[in-house]
Amino acid sequence: MKIRSNKNTEINKLIEIWYEGSLIAHDFIDGNYWKSKKAEMAEKYIPMSETYVVSNEKDVVGFVSMMDNYLAALFIDVKHQGGGYGKELLDFIKRQRENIQLKVYKGNQKAVDFYLKNGFAIKEETLDEQTSEEEFLMEWEKC
Repeated sequence: MKIRSNKNTEINKLIEIWYEGSLIAHDFIDGNYWKSKKAEMAEKYIPMSETYVVSNEKDVVGFVSMMDNYLAALFIDVKHQGGGYGKELLDFIKRQRENIQLKVYKGNQKAVDFYLKNGFAIKEETLDEQTSEEEFLMEWEKC
């Protein structure tokens, strides 16, 4: 398992991981919403973020994108979930920050549980204006 900064040539792979993961993890949101966000992710969000990839011996299998202390994205290829890659990426970011905030859809119980298990606390419940879905603002602070 290796973590490093992403390369511009990997954007398409990251979008593929993000898109497939979003469709599965957020099956309560119309798939067309995620499809409509692909170009924006590729052209705006990933380029303006501090993004790191995790790879196995052969391929990039996941990534994390940070905007200052805000965790904007953490996605692992659906074929590699459960292999510890997400925890490794999260621990990598935690070593670089004093605190981290993120938003996660309330309906994505798997992700909510993952962040709770990794030391995040729910700070407030909000509504995502774009999807009208409830989400949690979560925060982690270094002890």
